[in-house]
Amino acid sequence: MKLYYSPGACSLSPHIVLKESGLAFEAIAAPTKTHQLPDGTDYYTINPLGYVPLLVLDDGTQLREGPVIVQYIADQVPAKNLAPANGTFARYKLQEWLNFTGTELHKGFSPLFNPAMPEEAKALSKTRLISRLQWVDAELAKSDYLMGDTFTVADAYLFTVTGWCGHVAVDISALTHLAAYRARVGARPAVQEALRAEGLIK
Repeated sequence: MKLYYSPGACSLSPHIVLKESGLAFEAIAAPTKTHQLPDGTDYYTINPLGYVPLLVLDDGTQLREGPVIVQYIADQVPAKNLAPANGTFARYKLQEWLNFTGTELHKGFSPLFNPAMPEEAKALSKTRLISRLQWVDAELAKSDYLMGDTFTVADAYLFTVTGWCGHVAVDISALTHLAAYRARVGARPAVQEALRAEGLIK
C-alpha cells in the first residue's frame, strides 16, 4: 500500500493508523502547497483532486477521504481492535465520532488556514470551534478515549485535528480533559513514529 500525505495535514490520521496496524506501507509526501512528489511527479496526475490523504492499494485501487481510509485499514487487522466490527452499534458510534470530527471540527478549521478569509469570519469560526471543543472536553471527562478505554481510529483523527489549534491561535488551554487526552494519545509509540516520519518531532 501507498499513503500519500502532507506533513501535519489530516493525512496524519491514517498515517498513525497504519503505524498502529503493523501493515506494510510506503508513505509518500505530497505537499499541499506544491503538489509535487519527491521524484518530481505532479500529484494531480495521481489524484485529480490534489488533496490528501490518498491510499493506493497494491492492485492500484484508490481510496480517498480519511475517515473511510482509517476504517478500511482497521478492518484489515481486526485483532488490533482499531474499530468495532461492522454492523455493530459500536461501529456506528465510531462513525458518529469520525463524522463529527470531519464536519464540525476539521472543516471548522478551514477558514482559519485561508489567508484571504476576513478576520471577522475567522473570529466566528474560532468561537464555533471552541464551543464544539468544549463539548468534546466534557465527553473526554468520562473516558480515556472517544470510544471508552480503547484507542480507535477516531482518536487518531481527533488527535490530528486538535493539533492544529496552536497554528491558528485557537486557545484550548482551559480544556484540561482534552489536554490530558492529547498527551495520552501523543505518547503512543505508533503516534510518535508517525510524527517523526512526517518531521513533526525529532
